Amino acid sequence: MVINRINRLLPAIGLCIITLASGCSNRSLSIPNETTADSSNKSSYSSSTFGFYDLSSFDVYTDDTTVHLLLAGKSSAKDKHIKLRYSRSDDGGLTWKETVDLSTLPVAIASRGNDVQIAAKDNQVLAVWQTSGELPGMGPMTSAYSSDNGQTWTLGKNPAANNAGDQSHLDIAADDKGRFHVVWLEDPEENGYQSLRYTTSEDHGINWSNARTLDDSTCSCCWNTLVLSPENDLNILYRDMNPRDMALLQSTDKGKTWNQASTVGDFGWQFDGCPHVGGSLAYGGKDRPEELFSLVWTGLDTKAGLYFLASNDRGKSWTSPLKVGNTAIHADIAVHGGKIAALWDEMEPEGSSLFYAHSEIDGRSLSSAKRLTKAANAATHPRLAVTERGLLAIWTEKPSKQPGRLAWQIQD
Repeated sequence: MVINRINRLLPAIGLCIITLASGCSNRSLSIPNETTADSSNKSSYSSSTFGFYDLSSFDVYTDDTTVHLLLAGKSSAKDKHIKLRYSRSDDGGLTWKETVDLSTLPVAIASRGNDVQIAAKDNQVLAVWQTSGELPGMGPMTSAYSSDNGQTWTLGKNPAANNAGDQSHLDIAADDKGRFHVVWLEDPEENGYQSLRYTTSEDHGINWSNARTLDDSTCSCCWNTLVLSPENDLNILYRDMNPRDMALLQSTDKGKTWNQASTVGDFGWQFDGCPHVGGSLAYGGKDRPEELFSLVWTGLDTKAGLYFLASNDRGKSWTSPLKVGNTAIHADIAVHGGKIAALWDEMEPEGSSLFYAHSEIDGRSLSSAKRLTKAANAATHPRLAVTERGLLAIWTEKPSKQPGRLAWQIQD
C-alpha cells in the first residue's frame, strides 16, 4: 500500500538533510571529443558543471586505465528534471572526454546519498538509476548499457523486474569475467521497512537473474557499498535494522550464496530512523587479499562520528574503531601504492569542508588531516578512485546561492 511506503520514511525525517530531485536520461550518440581540465595544479583543485546548470549527483568507476563518470543535473534554472550525462578519462582524471548526453532515457531521481550508478568492464559500460514513480521521490530502477565504451547507449531493463515498486540506494560493480552485480533497497511486500536485494547479469546488463533477498530488514535510507575482492569475492556493506550498525555480507561463489561475515563497528546503536549515511570499504590489494579497511559512521550518543577500522582476516573480525575527524560524516576509503587513504566531509560553522588523510598499509592509524576545501564551498559526499596517476578525489560542492558542481583533485 502507498500508506505503508509513506510511513516507512517518516522516522527518518528528524535526521535527514537530503533533498531528492527528479531527473531524466539517452539512446545513441556520437563519440565524445576531449576537453582538458586543470587537475595538474596540486595546490588547488578543478571544478566544473560539465555543461549542467546545476549538478546534483554523480558516480565514478575505474576499470583498468579508464575512469568512468556518470553525472546528473538540471540543464537550466527552469528545468524540473534531472538529466544524465556520461564522460570518461583515460589519464586518471587529468583530462575528461566531452560529455555524452543521455537526455532521452527515463526520468531519474538523483541526490547525494541516493546517487546514479555506473560500472564497466572493458568496453561494456552499465548505468543504473532510480526513476520517478507514483509518489514524489520514489520509484523503480532502470538501466542503460553501452558496448562501445560509453559512446552510444541503449535503454535496458529494470534489474529488480518490479516496475511498480520503489528501489533505491543502489550500487553496482563488474567482476573480472564481465558479470555485473547490483544491490538495492526495496519493500515489495509492503512490510513498512526496507530489505536488501541483489541480482546479476551475465550479458553486460541486457538480462538479469531473478532478484534475491539478502536481508529482509535493513535501515531504510542509507547507501549500500558493493566491493569486489582481488579474488573476485563479493562484499556488501550496508546499515542493518537492529541495531543500526554497519553489517558485512560476503559471497565467494559469484553471488549464489551469501554469509553474514561481521558487524563493522559493533556500536550497538539503537535508533528508530535513518541517518542517510552508509559506509566505505577497500581491500589491501592483490598481494594482501586478506586485508580490508573501512570507514563507518554511528549516531550513538556517546560515540557519534566517523570511525576507521581494519581487518586482517577477510572481514571476519575488526580492530577497535578509531575516531576520524571531529564532525565527519560522509566518507570514502581507498588503498593505493602501499597506503590507505581516507577522504571525508565535516560540518563547520561556515558550511561543509573536505579533509584527506592517509596511513601506511601496515599502520592502524591515519595521518593528520589535510584540508582540501573551505567550508563556504559546501563540499559533500566525497569519493576516491584508484587510477594510473594515483588517487582521484572527487566530490560535489554547492556554495551559497550558486549551482552545484563537480570538483576533483589528483592525490599523490
